[in-house]
Amino acid sequence: MPDKPSLLIVNNFHADTIARLDARYETHHLWLLSEAEKRELIERLEGNCEAAATASWICDEIVYELGSLRVLSCFGVGVDGIDFERTGAAGIAVTNTPDVLNDAVADLAIALILATTRDIVNADRFVRAGEWRKGPFPFGAGLAGRTLGILGLGRIGNAIVRRAEPFGLRFAYHNRRRKEDVPFPYFESARELAGQSDILLNMLPGGPETFGLVDLEVLDALGPEGIFINVGRGSSVNESALVQALRHGLIAGAGLDVYANEPNVPAELLTMDNVVLMPHIGSATVETRAAMGNLVVENLDSWFSAHTLLTEVTGN
Repeated sequence: MPDKPSLLIVNNFHADTIARLDARYETHHLWLLSEAEKRELIERLEGNCEAAATASWICDEIVYELGSLRVLSCFGVGVDGIDFERTGAAGIAVTNTPDVLNDAVADLAIALILATTRDIVNADRFVRAGEWRKGPFPFGAGLAGRTLGILGLGRIGNAIVRRAEPFGLRFAYHNRRRKEDVPFPYFESARELAGQSDILLNMLPGGPETFGLVDLEVLDALGPEGIFINVGRGSSVNESALVQALRHGLIAGAGLDVYANEPNVPAELLTMDNVVLMPHIGSATVETRAAMGNLVVENLDSWFSAHTLLTEVTGN
């Protein structure tokens, strides 16, 4: 099309979506440039570019120096990589991609619950190593009658509850505020919830309010038969406390899809047999990533055609 709108692409968040954006807009790939080249690009785009696309979990801060920027379309639902103080002060609207990834993340949460309680990864290794011929594999734990405590009960948490109900699990939760329409018990703190849970599932977003919230006190309250599952944000967990809890038997095991400093995983966790480690694949299905990309594109199309947004978000 003639006179395509200018679009700044901040990072390499999803190749297929970026290819679609390249075809629709006059794109500028910020992540490929040196620091000097980035600054030169920002100066050149001033007044001629009002939109950018970025991963939601990380964003180069130089984009906030583009005075003409008016919309930041984010790929992802957790927006802890966005500086909302700066976007708010500069009048920059922010969008994310909610709901379309609920099912995929909920599926993985159930997979991690089953993998940890039934020790599935170690059972696979047991068979491959020929150990079965020497005797039976140690018993795992069933789910019926146990309590799944959810830290951060939102859309994805509710999708997990729907999947977990047929297993006979009971539920409890902690949020910043009690939800009036939730029929199961609410606890005022993460520690209180952990103390009443057999499995503690972290769905907390990132950001200063939740940083390190799952600490040694919370894990100790979960207890020596407890399982910790994290498909929320790695920054909400004190990883040194988690290592200590696993090493000393304060909890029985953990299933993790997220970490504080991805893709770096604490070396101690790599050596532990009571931890299942995933490479942040909660939303990593072909269908989900395509749907997330669709929302990034649709938000930008809506902005350029009518200065409206489909999924604007105001903070963490």
